[in-house]
Amino acid sequence: MLGQLQFERPIGWVLEAEGRLVGYLGNISLLYHYGDRPLTAVTGCGFAVEPAYRPMSLCLVAAFYRQKSVDLHLTTTASEAVGRIARAFKSDPLPQVDYKTLLVWVLQPYPFAQAVVRKLDLKPAVSQVADMIASLAVGTDKILRRRWPPRRSPTRFVVNEVGISGIGDDFQALWVEKLKERRRLLADRSPAALRWHFEIPPDGATLRVLCCYKDGKLAGYAVINDRSEVNELRTSIVADMLAKQDDPEVLAALWAAAYDHAKHVGSDILEVSGFPHSVREVISQWKPYTIKFSGSPFYYRAADPTLHKQLSDGMAWYATPFDGDTTLS
Repeated sequence: MLGQLQFERPIGWVLEAEGRLVGYLGNISLLYHYGDRPLTAVTGCGFAVEPAYRPMSLCLVAAFYRQKSVDLHLTTTASEAVGRIARAFKSDPLPQVDYKTLLVWVLQPYPFAQAVVRKLDLKPAVSQVADMIASLAVGTDKILRRRWPPRRSPTRFVVNEVGISGIGDDFQALWVEKLKERRRLLADRSPAALRWHFEIPPDGATLRVLCCYKDGKLAGYAVINDRSEVNELRTSIVADMLAKQDDPEVLAALWAAAYDHAKHVGSDILEVSGFPHSVREVISQWKPYTIKFSGSPFYYRAADPTLHKQLSDGMAWYATPFDGDTTLS
């Protein structure tokens, strides 16, 4: 039996068998903008079905795609299996270039080396030696290739750090100006939407906002998610970032501040995923390590065939971890 948790729009669906819950698919309503066109979007989350009932999982997915008055269906944290299901329901993988490539800066070589060696499952005596050798190699490579942003010299930019509650009216002015730039699909980033999205951090995480001011006005911001442990490493993640006109100088100031922040809080690595080419081009000059994934975690389906075709152009997107449920879990 397929049950529905009903509010104004469903918050999810459950799969029941023999009087108990055996499957669930959550549903989050979001607001997007494509130029001056507002779009109602939904994203799936928390998809889980007991192994014995996996053949019935399509009932949950069908309910998700049957929703009425929805302009855009998103799946942003898909495994390969979920990706195949999304394709079966006529969703397409995100066309944004390099979304499947993770950028990583190593802040603490020894913990990073330990994590890498641990995956090799070596004997304890060999593992200790390998830890030291790998740490030395990573540290040396970092110095020789200068895998960090240059020291910031005094500029006309000022970067301040605030909490989520510090997101104020100046963010609204930046957001309104951003919408007037060239037409791209953007998740709503009004102050209220940003606070709602980030006010409850994931377990074991803290969130901070880096605000870049130019001539006294907010020119861009970055949200940093500091997690106590991701794959046995203390990790700082750039959860979102926006700059007026994708200004390279503003982006550079924010990325340098993000790197300094991650070091200050004691993270082992700084991770960046998503963002369009114009943004990634700025930070790639600081020579991050790259990890490429085979499958896409991000799928979309627009109800309007014309809009769906327009979104097949990677330049139409500004996809970041802010989209969908990527940083809501």
